[in-house]
Amino acid sequence: MEPEISSELLVELLRAAAESAVEICGILRGQDGRVLIAELTRNVADDPARHFEIDPAALFTALRDARRGGLAVLGWYHSHPSGSADPSATDAAQAAADGALWLILGGGTARLWRAVADGARHGRFDPVAFTVKAPGHVEKNCEAVHMDGAGRTMTFAKAQGSSH
Repeated sequence: MEPEISSELLVELLRAAAESAVEICGILRGQDGRVLIAELTRNVADDPARHFEIDPAALFTALRDARRGGLAVLGWYHSHPSGSADPSATDAAQAAADGALWLILGGGTARLWRAVADGARHGRFDPVAFTVKAPGHVEKNCEAVHMDGAGRTMTFAKAQGSSH
């Protein structure tokens, strides 16, 4: 089953990323593969313009809430203010091969990745095809979603033969 994200949530995250000079970051939460919320957390990295680190207190709270029956922690999101929506070598070095989703935002584009051992990107990440659900429309098998600078139009790049 492809992960699913609403177009409204993607627009919100892409706008926040475009408006920030530092890397925004947070926790993806949901159920049954559907990302229902993206909890913005404080970026506590020493150099937040170039790196991200999710606030450990927010992470602990989310994990505890999930353990008590709340929404599951599906993964993480962060932005690359002057880069692409592809994982960097630094992202790969910091990622555990735990199967978590990584939504990366950069250049007006959102892409979804899964942290795995021996991944296609930097030996740690595989691209993940996902579904975008908009009011009255569902776009399946997306590789990337791009929003124009005015924030009015979204375009979808389709994954080619993805089994993720």
